[in-house]
Amino acid sequence: MMINTTYTKGLLALIAGVMLSGSVNAQVVDTLNAPPPVLKGVYADPNITVFGKRFYIYPTTDGTEGWLSTSFTCWSSPNLVDWKNEGVILDLPRDLTWAKERAWAPTIAFKNNKYYYYYSANVNIGVAVSDKPTGPFKDPLGKPLIPKGTRPGQTIDPMVFVDDDGAAYLYWGQGQCNVAKLNEDMVSLDTSKIISFKPTGYNEGPFVIKRKGIYYLMWSEYDTRDPRYSIAYATSASPMGPFKKAAGFPVLKGKGVVKGAGHHSVVQVPGKDEWYIAYHRFKIPDGDGYNRETCISPMRFDAQGHILPVNVFEKVKAVSIKK
Repeated sequence: MMINTTYTKGLLALIAGVMLSGSVNAQVVDTLNAPPPVLKGVYADPNITVFGKRFYIYPTTDGTEGWLSTSFTCWSSPNLVDWKNEGVILDLPRDLTWAKERAWAPTIAFKNNKYYYYYSANVNIGVAVSDKPTGPFKDPLGKPLIPKGTRPGQTIDPMVFVDDDGAAYLYWGQGQCNVAKLNEDMVSLDTSKIISFKPTGYNEGPFVIKRKGIYYLMWSEYDTRDPRYSIAYATSASPMGPFKKAAGFPVLKGKGVVKGAGHHSVVQVPGKDEWYIAYHRFKIPDGDGYNRETCISPMRFDAQGHILPVNVFEKVKAVSIKK
């Protein structure tokens, strides 16, 4: 039988090309190996921010069924890669008279030359104050800032956004999103002026950023115990809405070995249009909704200002703050 050498060479080249392409694609879509968590241990609901020349993460201490943690820690880093545990900054049994457990999902803001720390405690929202981002924090009210039952849904997951004009807004809520403008003292607000709404798919964990005049409200969909837990967003011309949900797939979701990726926060590198998203995922291996770990991934925008899908397998490189 006569063999067509030209055809054979072409076929071999095609096979080699397919194999090479498959090898490259396998590297790109490898979902079996995820970057390690940035914090050692099980921590969830990370609130990432920057003060001065350091990044900070304020998380929920995880590892108990029912999320019965009783204290909060702070972590700091000069570069987003190397993180130092700054210790306990607020201990509920020691520092509060109105709640002893369920210390969840904190956030922090700087104003009036002080640091204001907002947190969930026994399904209420409290506020604490310190002169340093690493605490210790003290309760200035002796009671919740927003007691449970103030609005429908769970009174959890606070987030504070300070706008360019210095006005501060508090967002919170599981089951529906609530927003109210904080008073200048940062420890009070007018509950009669709370705006409540529920974007399609919204469950919990609201977080707001502002970029090029656009306000982005981001949130978690599904339940934190659900492997489908993910992040979506909406945009507005005002910090109090109305917000229009972005079309398409979630901004962040698990894939392969990464499950339950959500309850996030976002930080901008000072002086740059460079953004990073912190979030938790089920601990790898053998994690679940009570054993979660904190991760960081780059977050990018397209030319139209849409948030691009986050690659949970992209490893964060060291970032320097030039400020």
